[in-house]
Amino acid sequence: MNIENLIRPNIARLVPYSSARSEYDGTEGTFLDANENPFGNLNRYPDPQQKLLKQKLGFIKKIPAENIFIGNGSDEVIDLALRIFCNPGVDKVLTFTPTYGMYSVAADINDVELISLPLDRNFQIDFEQLKPFLLDETIKIIFICSPNNPTGNSIQSIHYILENFRGLIFLDEAYIDFSVYPSALSSLMSYPNLLISQTLSKAYGLAAARVGIAYASADIIRLYNKVKPPYNVSSLNQDAALQALSGTKVFELRVQKILKQRDKVRQELEKIPTVFKIYPTEANFFLVEFTDADKVYNYLLQRQVITRNRNGVVKNCIRITIGSKKENKKLITALKKMT
Repeated sequence: MNIENLIRPNIARLVPYSSARSEYDGTEGTFLDANENPFGNLNRYPDPQQKLLKQKLGFIKKIPAENIFIGNGSDEVIDLALRIFCNPGVDKVLTFTPTYGMYSVAADINDVELISLPLDRNFQIDFEQLKPFLLDETIKIIFICSPNNPTGNSIQSIHYILENFRGLIFLDEAYIDFSVYPSALSSLMSYPNLLISQTLSKAYGLAAARVGIAYASADIIRLYNKVKPPYNVSSLNQDAALQALSGTKVFELRVQKILKQRDKVRQELEKIPTVFKIYPTEANFFLVEFTDADKVYNYLLQRQVITRNRNGVVKNCIRITIGSKKENKKLITALKKMT
């Protein structure tokens, strides 16, 4: 398929801003080109193309650097997709609920209608319900979160959408490092309309640094680089990302600790009478149904155990992140005292 057919006309015509560091990307010289202050440790603008970070990610993921975009968190990756492909007030996007709330917020900000199709009782896509929408040419993007937030499960049979939808398929894999299922990165080169979003906020522990990643065709990445702000990721955050990506053993050890604690928390939650159901998860959290979610949430809050009340999204459910051994013990102790 030709990705050019999906682009907003004004984006296709756009002449991107050319920053000083884009015109000269060397590291040596007397820099008098960017109106920077000559004094200080953080006085120079960051690399606008994050070359070292892309090289590192490319080596780890076995993906060419030209297929990688670095964003100011995954939220920028989401927002730019709407800016590039959706005409405000005309085009639509689609997602499956319950899911990550920023798809809806970003669509509203960009004046793009969001179609929300409910997941089935197992939190999987109802493909019979979806089929008519795959032919709607006004739907430019389908957002799929897998593992899904807040439900925790991996979404199955995405291949059907890849084969039958001609718009952009935005696959959000923020929690993929906690899943037993592999990333869809191996399918990237087979589908020019597939974009896979990942992040360093979760498994790599860099939520404060705001480093989101898009993997896509070189054509889509060029569009992202065309539209993004010139210096969208700071030098501090690029350095933090490079350091985190260099600690492979530390990363793997931390993920294993979280998965081990996830199993233990599940075992303890199963013993608590107010817990009605613990949904299967492939993420670093559980969606837990209680007999009275609001009551449990407020009880925990009074004891400074902060969870996420999802009662307004999934009835009587609370989303509980897996913390450290000490934090998880505090959670379980509080819940046991409540009963």
